Amino acid sequence: MYIYKSSDISKTDQLADKNGMSSFTLMELAGAGLWKKIASSYKISDHSFLILAGKGNNGGDSIVLARYLKRAGAACHLFFPDGLPKTGPAKQHLMYYETCGYSYETGLPATSASIVVDALLGAGTRLPLSKAIRDCVDWINAQKKHLISIDLPTGTASDNGDCDESVLHAHKTYVLHGYKPSRFLYPAAACYGETEIVDIGLIHTSNWKVYEPAPRSRSFYHLAHNTHKGTFGHGLLVAGTGEMPGSAALAALGAVSCGAGKLTVQTDQEAVPVIASHVPEAMYHFKKGIDDNHPYEAVAAGCGRAADGEMEEIVQHLLQQEKPVILDAGALGPRSYKEARCPVVVTPHPGEFARMTGKPVGFIQKNRLQEASAYAVEHGVTVVLKGEYTVIAFADGSGFVNQTGNEGLSKGGSGDTLTGVMLALIMRNPDLKAAVADAVYLHGKCADHWKQLRPAQAMRPLGIHELIPDAINEIIKETNET
Repeated sequence: MYIYKSSDISKTDQLADKNGMSSFTLMELAGAGLWKKIASSYKISDHSFLILAGKGNNGGDSIVLARYLKRAGAACHLFFPDGLPKTGPAKQHLMYYETCGYSYETGLPATSASIVVDALLGAGTRLPLSKAIRDCVDWINAQKKHLISIDLPTGTASDNGDCDESVLHAHKTYVLHGYKPSRFLYPAAACYGETEIVDIGLIHTSNWKVYEPAPRSRSFYHLAHNTHKGTFGHGLLVAGTGEMPGSAALAALGAVSCGAGKLTVQTDQEAVPVIASHVPEAMYHFKKGIDDNHPYEAVAAGCGRAADGEMEEIVQHLLQQEKPVILDAGALGPRSYKEARCPVVVTPHPGEFARMTGKPVGFIQKNRLQEASAYAVEHGVTVVLKGEYTVIAFADGSGFVNQTGNEGLSKGGSGDTLTGVMLALIMRNPDLKAAVADAVYLHGKCADHWKQLRPAQAMRPLGIHELIPDAINEIIKETNET
């Protein structure tokens, strides 16, 4: 499942036109695809349909949909509340619609229907809305009918989480070709309702996707039986203090529960009794610095640590090594990574990312994909921007959005467990992109597994590691590997 910015959609349409697939043809495919989706989800004879079409290509798609509905004998009324189509292909489809003997009206309808179809605006939406469109949105909201939106609900932005003061809250949104970023960005995301993608036959050109683990990912499988503890790596966790030993314990539990072969925790000596009581498998290191020729395959630093001079010195030293480094919590800060010699993964929550970038949290939350990607590209790092729909952005401009997880993870300590899980999977899986994304997916899957049986608010970060075995089995089942 791909994600497209509005500019990407325009480029995809232009590429299709260049290769012989005209906008007229794309509208026909979109309208036919919408008809198939609606016909498979609703008993057409039990409903009446009111289609409110805009002046652009989204309206053109809905003209085709109206034609298919009428041909099937549905009670369907087509209205243009903001004027007739402006684009050539949409005008052509309206002419053909009339040739078929079907009628339409302009302005706002006097009566509604059991299902209202919102086709007013598409991926090219610019906010704020015009007065005419706002009046239409307010009219639709007043009807309180079952609402289907095409591509995105009118009043939401396409590329960020902004909403107009007048916005539709769809029961279902049929997304054309691929998701738009606002599907995963609040407050716009709350307006989409249930979403389904309508395939319109275009090739996929986006390098952003909704993440799904690959079959037989090395993160979850290892085919050889003649293995030993060295096979699955020796990781270093720089975490915890005497005041915050729990962060190190949670991260260590995440690592050993995901198959880390050996784990060393560098921490304060007074933190060891707490950590060791939960993770007897771990070894401990009390030196403040890290040897130049350390034996670790990967390092995670920052959980339960202050963002102080000592932590900064450790981070700068790690960045000059060659093994992957995960930076979380106290290891995050407004620094440059351009001179780093190793693969770097930063895992901020929105507040930490605001401190890293100097931008307000509210702005970041509405622009999570764009901001995470821009930072990853500029600094040459992988960014894991935590939160609902965690964003995973890579230095090459590609990225993923994760859909697993729930409100049960909204507790201090959940992110520490994720850091440990990620440390283990990076050592197991030589594909860094897959390892990082698999860690986020698995972490969220643990919370989803809990919520299937128990209230989300009752989940403790300390219990996440106990859910890992069942979550991995679910992932194996999902990817059709048994």
